Amino acid sequence: MPYRRLPNTDSARIKAIKIAHEKGNEIPPFKLAFSQSMFQRIKSTLPSFENAISEHKNSLNLHADKNKEYQKRLKKAKLYISHFIQVVDMAITRGELRSEIRNYYGLNEEERKLPALTTEEEIISWGENIIEGEKARRSKGLAPITNPTIAVVQVHYDNFIDAYNHQRSLKKRSSHAHEVLDSLRSSIDNIIQQTWNEIEDAYKDLPEENRREKCSNYGVVYVFRKNELTGLNLFQSAQDGATVRSSPLSS
Repeated sequence: MPYRRLPNTDSARIKAIKIAHEKGNEIPPFKLAFSQSMFQRIKSTLPSFENAISEHKNSLNLHADKNKEYQKRLKKAKLYISHFIQVVDMAITRGELRSEIRNYYGLNEEERKLPALTTEEEIISWGENIIEGEKARRSKGLAPITNPTIAVVQVHYDNFIDAYNHQRSLKKRSSHAHEVLDSLRSSIDNIIQQTWNEIEDAYKDLPEENRREKCSNYGVVYVFRKNELTGLNLFQSAQDGATVRSSPLSS
């Protein structure tokens, strides 16, 4: 015997709830296979669920679309921060600057290696360090580092920070949309299950196949098990063979 299968995707949920909604609009209450109270729940919940699906999809698409520009800005900021530190180190190596200058930027004066710039947090931290460090140097009348200057570095750093904050807000929006949608899924699943229960109960006295057909018209989904499909196919093949044998054209 085939079993009833509740929707497990949003598109399947929408399909099921819309069929029930259409039936509630088309069929008089006294002929409808589920209660008016359930119909009112369907009417009030369907728009909210559709809006939640739309908002979740839009927020994900916007986050993905803006991520391309964000990655460009992140790479630029990382590149200029890295180049600035390399210029400082090369000037130290040439003897033009003393190694103590690295202390201004929060760097170890005994080392000549770039700090880790792998994560967003590291880029933010080291960008702030070198910008503030160079400002401190300049406030003492010391010659600026050039090619790149700190002003150029800060332009790319600020662009990255703006994009970083925007992406965080988009991610927060996406997370909120997911939470809203997830909570509505539980409510929709409950409505579909109760509606289908009422529909099946309305036709419980009909023969199995007839009952299943009536319920299917209301969007109730039935699935045949693998062994049932095999048996059904064998039965259909036997029926087709019998039809061919009885046909005058087969002689």
